[in-house]
Amino acid sequence: MELRISRAAIDEILSAAAASPDAEICGLLLGAASARGPVVERLRPCANVAADPRDSFEVDPAALIAVHRAARAGDAALIGHYHSHPGGCPEPSARDAAAAEPGSYWIIAGSGMLRAWYADGGQADGQGRFRAVTIVEADNR
Repeated sequence: MELRISRAAIDEILSAAAASPDAEICGLLLGAASARGPVVERLRPCANVAADPRDSFEVDPAALIAVHRAARAGDAALIGHYHSHPGGCPEPSARDAAAAEPGSYWIIAGSGMLRAWYADGGQADGQGRFRAVTIVEADNR
């Protein structure tokens, strides 16, 4: 399984995570399906409104609603989320697994790198509800 994303978007997530070493950053992945797999067309950085952003994230509900409205009007669809694990590994936590909506992609930044995951709702491996996804750099033009 692959997730296509531009180098610019990868760098944007990594830069935002590096600039926030004490709190998780978060945002939305907007894109579409393609013959070669899902494509992240753009990112929507969001405020982290979690009660304790040092070890959790919650996307600003107003941003989430706006993205869903725009998608209904023909804009890119919401295909997943991204967030960081400051000082941690880019692997899903138990909190991530509890919040994961099946069918969505997650990109997690940690330790200066990104990893992608697909929330399949199962318990197939040590990551709980997630399957590892290969990130493929793509020119999303």
